[in-house]
Amino acid sequence: MSDVSIKARENGPFLVTGAFTLTDHLGQKFDLTGKENVALCRCGHSAKRPFCDGSHRTCGFAAAELAPPTA
Repeated sequence: MSDVSIKARENGPFLVTGAFTLTDHLGQKFDLTGKENVALCRCGHSAKRPFCDGSHRTCGFAAAELAPPTA
């Protein structure tokens, strides 16, 4: 697999870039064929969970975590 990057979008989803495998709690794989970027819901209101459908914009979700500064 190539490098995978996960970016926490301010008040939005996790944006995952790169080749990766996403499985459910039973170990079944989600079909990510042809997708280079995947937005994963973190507000809990998406009708397409675990994928983002933009519901964070209307449900009042707020999250702006910052990574600690490096020395």
